[in-house]
Amino acid sequence: MRAATYHKSGEASDVLSIIQCEKPEPGPGQVLVRVSFSAVNPSDVKTRSGKTPRPIDDFQIPHMDGCGRIVAVGPGVHEGRIGQRVWLWLAALGSRWGTAAEYTLVPANQAVALPDSASDELGACLGIPAMTAHECLLHAGPVTHKKVLIAGGAGAVGHFAIELARWAGATVIATVSTPDKAKLAQQAGADFVVNYRDDDVADQITAFTNGVDIFVEVAIVDNWNIDLAVAAPGASIATYATDGRELSIPIRECMAAGLGLRFFLLYTHSRSALSLAAQSITDALAEQALTPLPHLTFPLDDIALAHEAVENGESRKVLLDLRDSDT
Repeated sequence: MRAATYHKSGEASDVLSIIQCEKPEPGPGQVLVRVSFSAVNPSDVKTRSGKTPRPIDDFQIPHMDGCGRIVAVGPGVHEGRIGQRVWLWLAALGSRWGTAAEYTLVPANQAVALPDSASDELGACLGIPAMTAHECLLHAGPVTHKKVLIAGGAGAVGHFAIELARWAGATVIATVSTPDKAKLAQQAGADFVVNYRDDDVADQITAFTNGVDIFVEVAIVDNWNIDLAVAAPGASIATYATDGRELSIPIRECMAAGLGLRFFLLYTHSRSALSLAAQSITDALAEQALTPLPHLTFPLDDIALAHEAVENGESRKVLLDLRDSDT
């Protein structure tokens, strides 16, 4: 099979190469998947570059997320799963077999049945963004009839957080930085969208709602004062990203508001919780509540360009198309 690999961290053009290697054989509880699309997440790029290094077992096929079809199963996995279309999550976590290859090997529960109504491109877009959105959104319990603020509503996590929140029956406020991104957030289903660069962001949110119950936060240091100003009593914030800066918290003010604060990192999150999240996301897919992200597609041979696009701030989701890759 053809696969993209690297043996050490570094610049994309220096360390990534396309090789021919043997297809792995599924062991107990595993499935072998013929990959159709592989997603490039910012964390994939950071791992390859060495910014967030992980051990390399001789070689590493990158990428956590993707989509494809099961072609073989290991002992303990029902043979009826062969031929099933699936979306994949955390394929490369603790494994050399990421999704940037014609075939990948994952535990059976990390290959989740993809409803017929969902495209391969949508399936490949899920994984890290949708699961992060799900767990941050529901970290404090059901959000039905609650008011949810999604920071960065046009981003990958923000997109799925908006759609999942609407699917769950919440009222959704989203923040964005441009009119074009506002349109994306509105298309995803946000009830109210505000430009976070406006001087009166908190006033606009307060005018729309008397208080926000749940926050899905991508930039907590920048948004802390706004979040605290618009939080309803007993509100809860889940934050899933950092730029390395520290946050100073006014403890008494937070205590008086009964504010909850949750820090989320997908890679250290409970696998059982993620399996439940995957099923919930699939339920949303089956009801056609989720839509693909705007995406930019590269062939496997151009994986270095795909990584560079992510590093250079490409706003669209970057995918590798492996459907016509030569075996």
